[in-house]
Amino acid sequence: MKLYDYELSGNCYKIRLFLSILNKSFETQTVDFYPGQEHKSPPMLALNPLGQLPIIEDEGKVLRDAQAILTYLAAKYDETGEWYPLQDPDRLGEVAQWLAFADGITGTASAARLHDGLFYDLDVEAARAGAHRLFRILDEHLWFAEQAGQSWICSGNHPTIADIACFPYVILSEEGGISRQDYPAIRRWCDRVKRIKGFIGMSGVFPTSAAA
Repeated sequence: MKLYDYELSGNCYKIRLFLSILNKSFETQTVDFYPGQEHKSPPMLALNPLGQLPIIEDEGKVLRDAQAILTYLAAKYDETGEWYPLQDPDRLGEVAQWLAFADGITGTASAARLHDGLFYDLDVEAARAGAHRLFRILDEHLWFAEQAGQSWICSGNHPTIADIACFPYVILSEEGGISRQDYPAIRRWCDRVKRIKGFIGMSGVFPTSAAA
């Protein structure tokens, strides 16, 4: 398996993180996203005409879009069947719902980070306001889940790819000027994600304390 990767991309990090959790080996091909804009080059556009990362090649298949790749990896390589619960329609619907929510986080919290870190020309205040709106929804959802004795975004006792999809641009939100101070349930959830076996960090994402 090959991952076309940019170290600072939260969407690429989702894939590296999940492959680590699955203990699945892969190789990376670094793409000069910034400042080189290599993802917009003809060879990369041949792989993904949208000009976006991540992209994977696996057994002759080329797949783009972080959420789609997470779904593929879980369905193909997760022997537990928990990360993408195909046999449980209720939970499967929840996962799909929160994968779409993760796209909203990318469009807001990630956009603000691109503005602050890579100087993208966009309405950063609108991006930050949108991220806070989504964070309030997620924080409330996680708080009620905790009251029901659950630890993850979707129901059940095991995390799903919804947690992996939402995590990166939440934990990196401060890099876009979006504080998590007012979202205690999100902060507790971030700590739980960091304790998943196989967790790895990236620039700006640090391991949690060793204490349980």
